Amino acid sequence: MLLAGAATALLFAGGASQAQEQAKAIFAGGCFWCVESDFDKVAGVTSTISGYIGGSSDNPTYENHTADGHREAVEITYDPSQTDFETLLATFWRTVDPTDDGGQFCDRGFSYTTAIYAVDGEQATLAEQSKAEAEAALGQPIVTEVVEGQTFWPAEDYHQDYYVKNPVRYNYYRRACGRDVRLVQLWGNEAMKGVMAKN
Repeated sequence: MLLAGAATALLFAGGASQAQEQAKAIFAGGCFWCVESDFDKVAGVTSTISGYIGGSSDNPTYENHTADGHREAVEITYDPSQTDFETLLATFWRTVDPTDDGGQFCDRGFSYTTAIYAVDGEQATLAEQSKAEAEAALGQPIVTEVVEGQTFWPAEDYHQDYYVKNPVRYNYYRRACGRDVRLVQLWGNEAMKGVMAKN
């Protein structure tokens, strides 16, 4: 009886440690406030961090990241028992305009262009496959880059959860930038796929 109880405790402990395992994805989709807001509403996502990636400098800031060749991006932490990288990719494509090589919506310049920063070779392969599928679904060429192995630098605190801290400003910005209107034009009923409507 004691042995059975110990085994049960061990199995429970093992299950708990597996449940705590998290995976990461890094997406650049224009304004990081919007990408963060969208992915905070995706099932299985446990946290998001706005930041910079891909440039030539260490510790970039909002003031210098464009000059140093960084993109605005979001590091997404998710629970693999609830979702997977392929599902996140499907949502990513439908929350951006992957046909625009000059930025996103009203935000122009390289720092606002789209990219998938794969954390390993498997993610890179899955991202390329998903890109081909999205291109076929869209019927237009996709310009989004798939890039491997880059350091992600978190942005300043005031950028984190901006849509929560400044909802009026954020909602005005998003509407004025035409993000959601363009997504519907591009993707129709598929726009914002996987993003749950919640506050």
